[in-house]
Amino acid sequence: MRKIDPRNFQRATRTTTKEINRQIVLNLVREYQPISRADLARRMEVARGIVTPLVNELIEQGLLAEGATGASPRGRKPTLLHVRAHDRLAVAIDVRLSETQIMLADFSGRALSTELLSTPARPDELVEALAARIQRLLEAHAAEGVCQGIGLVVPGMVDRATGRLLNAPTLGWRDVDLRCALEKAVGLPVHVERDAVACALAQMWMGQGAENGTDSFAYVTFSDGVGAGLVMGGHLVRGHRDAAGEFGHIPLSLDGPACLCGSHGCWEAYTSNPAIVARYLGRELATRESYAQVRETRLTVADVIARARAGDAAARAALEATGRYVGLGLAAIVNALNPARIVVGGEIAAGWDLIRPQVVAALAERTLTQGTAATPVIPEPHDPQTRLRGAAALVVAPIFAAPNIG
Repeated sequence: MRKIDPRNFQRATRTTTKEINRQIVLNLVREYQPISRADLARRMEVARGIVTPLVNELIEQGLLAEGATGASPRGRKPTLLHVRAHDRLAVAIDVRLSETQIMLADFSGRALSTELLSTPARPDELVEALAARIQRLLEAHAAEGVCQGIGLVVPGMVDRATGRLLNAPTLGWRDVDLRCALEKAVGLPVHVERDAVACALAQMWMGQGAENGTDSFAYVTFSDGVGAGLVMGGHLVRGHRDAAGEFGHIPLSLDGPACLCGSHGCWEAYTSNPAIVARYLGRELATRESYAQVRETRLTVADVIARARAGDAAARAALEATGRYVGLGLAAIVNALNPARIVVGGEIAAGWDLIRPQVVAALAERTLTQGTAATPVIPEPHDPQTRLRGAAALVVAPIFAAPNIG
């Protein structure tokens, strides 16, 4: 249950019920579109006279649209409703260590155009490069709709109130104001979020995983860094200072390899992409420079997986060792939060069949009950646009979210 804060609350008003019902109608249309007003009323178990004014209001606001007519055994054929998505656009940006992806999408998450650029070494250079690309994208697709905002996903901790990037160890950036700088350069609202949280948002809002339930899960992403997006009771868990989910920096060993955060033995230092490649090459991650040296080899996790499948014993051993470390960290998430399931994303998910036995064994070894040891761990099918869809969700999801009524 949710406790009412007696020092910070919003009392119910006569408009509260209407606001809730309005959001219910909007989400029902989104889930079951195309749908008639009569079917909406049946699903809400209310009279059609209650649904009709809510639908009309949403149409006037440009959130719903009327489409084709549906079949009817008798009487007038119903006009079917759908969410107005095709002419409402969002720019999605995924910033990573080596490259940054940009996608222009409509409100259904359908990509209209994607671009790729090398991530500059300095934040101001990134903002300048992004502004130029975004302007060109919007000019090229001006006839397809109006852009409602920009979702920017970054590999680090974000202050949601200010949009500042507080700490991105893989980029080596601290206390960077990306949001205001990009808003000023482009003239559109910008929403900034941590990469793992964006992946969780993609699961919740952009058509991924809805059939499997999205009420309680952890999305763990293994890439240049490692982090988790946490959803409990249908709500994103952000923590007191927006830093919840940084499981990548929980130490597995105080004497372990160097992590880009400055510590040693972090889960990330054992399971990130550079860690997997270094393990295969027999290299030690002892300094930030050693990470750069691993990247200079141009070897990827996909390469290691391919070599393991081709019979390379060293690649197979590197992946199996990685699987054990993955399971140990997942056990910490299960013990701390007990989610209904864990979704694993990132490059290592493509080799899940090669590491699953080690993951399952380590999870069983470090969890405390048979039930928690059996927590489903689901690799996400390879989708290079997961973070981009999450970035788009930063713009789209608030429209469908439940109203905050205290």
